[in-house]
Amino acid sequence: MIRRLFWVSFGVGLGAAAAIISTRWTRRQVQKASPQAIAREAKGGFADLSRLVATSVDEGRRAADARERELRARYGLDQARS
Repeated sequence: MIRRLFWVSFGVGLGAAAAIISTRWTRRQVQKASPQAIAREAKGGFADLSRLVATSVDEGRRAADARERELRARYGLDQARS
């Protein structure tokens, strides 16, 4: 009889713990999938992409200017650009 009572109590405790853990996990997943969270992640991604594109364009302009100066020096076209 005591053994049966122990195992019933153990099962109830384990079930309660599993229910609490699964409820917390489910709440976290719902919060992650909320429209606000998705919009926040998308906004951060677009901001990162925007910075990457701006950096790439700046580097491209600097490289083009450096190459133009190099070619002008090589071919003696040191006159001012219009």
